[in-house]
Amino acid sequence: MPLLNLLDAQLAFGLHPLLDRAALSIEPGERLGLIGRNGTGKSSLLSVITGDTALDDGELRMQDGLRVARVEQEPILPPAATLRDSLVERAKLDDMHDDRERWRIEARLVEFLHRFGLEADAPLDNASGGERKRAALALAFALDPELLLLDEPTNHLDIDGISLLETAIARSTQGGPAAIIVTHDRWFLDRVVTRIIELDRGMLRSYPGNFSTYETTKADQLASEALANRRFDKFWAQEEIWIRKGVQARRTRDEGRVRRLEALRVERSERRERIGNVKLNVDSGERSGKLVAELENVNKSFGGRPIVKDLSLRIIRGDRIGLIGVNGAGKSTLIKLILGTLEADSGKIKLGTNVSVAYFDQMREQLDVERTVLETVSPGSDWVEVAGGKKHVMTYLGDFLFSPRRAEAQVKMLSGGERNRLLLARLFARPANVLVLDEPTNDLDIESLELLEQTLQDYAGTLLLVSHDRVFLDNVVTQTIAAEGGGKWKEYVGGYSDWLRQRPSAAETAASTAAANQTAVSAPAPAAKKVKLSFKEQRELDGLPAELEALEAEQKALTAKISAPDYFKQGGEAMRIDQKRADEIDGLLVSRLERWEALEAKVKGTG
Repeated sequence: MPLLNLLDAQLAFGLHPLLDRAALSIEPGERLGLIGRNGTGKSSLLSVITGDTALDDGELRMQDGLRVARVEQEPILPPAATLRDSLVERAKLDDMHDDRERWRIEARLVEFLHRFGLEADAPLDNASGGERKRAALALAFALDPELLLLDEPTNHLDIDGISLLETAIARSTQGGPAAIIVTHDRWFLDRVVTRIIELDRGMLRSYPGNFSTYETTKADQLASEALANRRFDKFWAQEEIWIRKGVQARRTRDEGRVRRLEALRVERSERRERIGNVKLNVDSGERSGKLVAELENVNKSFGGRPIVKDLSLRIIRGDRIGLIGVNGAGKSTLIKLILGTLEADSGKIKLGTNVSVAYFDQMREQLDVERTVLETVSPGSDWVEVAGGKKHVMTYLGDFLFSPRRAEAQVKMLSGGERNRLLLARLFARPANVLVLDEPTNDLDIESLELLEQTLQDYAGTLLLVSHDRVFLDNVVTQTIAAEGGGKWKEYVGGYSDWLRQRPSAAETAASTAAANQTAVSAPAPAAKKVKLSFKEQRELDGLPAELEALEAEQKALTAKISAPDYFKQGGEAMRIDQKRADEIDGLLVSRLERWEALEAKVKGTG
């Protein structure tokens, strides 16, 4: 029995319909990824489900007593001395009459705070944005809901935090809550969800499988839609030519054709076109010198804590570097050292010749909230210098989906996504041969993200990128600089997936960090001895490639089966069996890859 059914739902703000006869059903245990362009109404749909927003028309049917927990984009934690006290206040646990249930929830709360890497008694005032987000997520899981609503849960989280969330959801698969998750994180969608729901022009469309499956299906669907629209427009144009012949159209036998044309005109006017895409184009300006920046034995500490320790690095023109690390590791600090805007405690920093930098700030501190969109992008001028020449500022802002009316609005009136687009518009309005993007993906919808990726791939200059979006990193950067603890940074070839394959094990990282923080000088450790595998282990290692290949083939076949148009005819039980096996395959692939790495590490003497 479905947890909820949404039937013929209608919701509009002014003349803009967010839901237009929309329908949705969710079964126990399903994990839906809710996607769509910014402003299409995803958060409003969650508010409808929680009862905070009423439908204009239609019906929402929910199981009696359905337990729902929601984590907003920017969760508000009530003032309190500790994280636990604030979360107890947020959940109103003190108002519960059942003492045993309250104690059970508080015990689960401490457990989930620990899972998310937080201390229950940590002071609330010292908590960062990412820690507050983790705390709100921990509370949502502790409440043991039947339906979990997560609105942009990966915002403010670093990659480790996102991985912890993925693990928490994976652990709750068996008998855990159903979930509706609004996110632009494609890696997260691929690993977590069982179905994609797209909110597009007021309609909710369902696509079985994860995001990668959705992309394939959607591409075919859009091609068919475009073809149908072209055929319709051609037929409509022919009918318009005919109606203008006048006399022939007034004959009695042609009255039906006239009425048909009038119906075509109504259909044409009501056909809602897809929302436009942001148009990005970056002018790299004059070329910088071959050497962009060079760091030699650079050190930087704050309050006795090393942020950068003995780092030597060369950045060459055309490099595309991604910086990854936990929140607070010092990624923004390292960028400032590279650009020479922050002085090192020791070591040498050399900036290359003819370097022109454009900086995207994750905190959007560069935006004056009292100025208008127009004044922010082109103060005192009606023209913007872009690649290929000048462009009128209103046309340029239109490329970033700002209407003429919105161009006159003050920055403080903009949403998070609009502010991100405005900062990108301002950034790209000035030629620069070095682009620094500090978390540029927050609040951008998936289509804008993909367009930004394409633009950066075509960019001729040097790129420094800080991002927790793993797919974005894979699609944009050619090398990765990762924080490894104790102020140590290491360079790897490739993007995030390449770093995953090359990075040291957790044990190695812990040992490295401990050694880096030691004040006493110890004797060098003896070289690790290679270990010969047992016959059983060697046979297992030899068979792993074939085993992984078989699992991947089964996964591919199962994905194709789930993606079939008539798959829903299989029935609920068969669909649940398929989804259970899909989850099992995901787990087996991870465990077998980890086993492969462990056996190889043992052979090399590093395991």
